[in-house]
Order: sequence, then C-alpha cells, then structure tokens
Amino acid sequence: MKIGILSDTHDHIGHIEQAMERFLALGVELVVHAGDIVSPPALRRMKGIKIAGVYGNNDGEKLGLARAFESLGGLLKGDFLEMELEGEKVAVYHGTVPAIKESLVHGGLYRVVITGHTHATENRMVGNTLALNPGTAHGFGKTATIMVLDTDGWKAEVLDLT
Repeated sequence: MKIGILSDTHDHIGHIEQAMERFLALGVELVVHAGDIVSPPALRRMKGIKIAGVYGNNDGEKLGLARAFESLGGLLKGDFLEMELEGEKVAVYHGTVPAIKESLVHGGLYRVVITGHTHATENRMVGNTLALNPGTAHGFGKTATIMVLDTDGWKAEVLDLT
C-alpha cells in the first residue's frame, strides 16, 4: 500500500494540487496530512484519495476543517491520530512539542510516527520505528516537499514539488 504524506501546506493551493496529482499518479491509496493545513478551502482541494490527518499549531478554524474533512469522507482526529495500516500501528502528531514527538518515536509502540511542524524532512529508523516528516508542502521560498511511504518494506521517499 502506498501512503502519501504531507504537512505544513499553509494554504498553498498550487502545491496542494501538485501533491494530489503526484499521489494519484503514483497509486497512493491514503493521504496523511500532519497538520498546518490552515483553512477549509485549501483542504477541499485534496479530493480523490482517502485522507486522514491532525491539526497543526496554525490550524485555527478547527470546526471548518473538521467539516471539510467530513465532506471528503476523511478522518480528522484532533492533535493526535493513531491508526492501523497493514497490521502495524501508525501515529500522526504535528510535532509542536519536540519531547512528545521524541517520546512517540522512542517509545517502541509504533511502526511509523509521522510528524510535521519543523518544515524539515526526516526519514530515520529508531529501533523498529520509522520517524517521518515530509517537510513543508508550502515551501516558503525553498523546495516544497512531500513523501510517499510504501508499506511493502516500510520505506519512504521524499518528493520535491516544482
């Protein structure tokens, strides 16, 4: 199963649309957003693939975002999402508090921990836990990045948006 991962889109509609095009072309079955979507209209551009996510520290319009996730048939679980993929536990947390993030990564409960917040990519193994951060899909004047995780082998790849 291929999972598209993005974070920190911060209302960049063009990059959101590019990310979704890439995910669709690669056969992604689920998109995970690790927070900082910012507004419901931006999220509504993420049609066509099942979506799950969490709030980031810049997601102020929570009710609108919850409704937008619902309209897409998606799953939004507040600040923390725990789900099972291919029989493995996966945690999604924006990463606002580094100690919480590191506890999730080092705790050994999860096969994968997905975070965002720092706008820097991360793809590292800690014991049996894969710690992933897709960087920022917005880019903020630098390279905008997303990730694709393949559960066949539990390997992730960073993709640049242009």
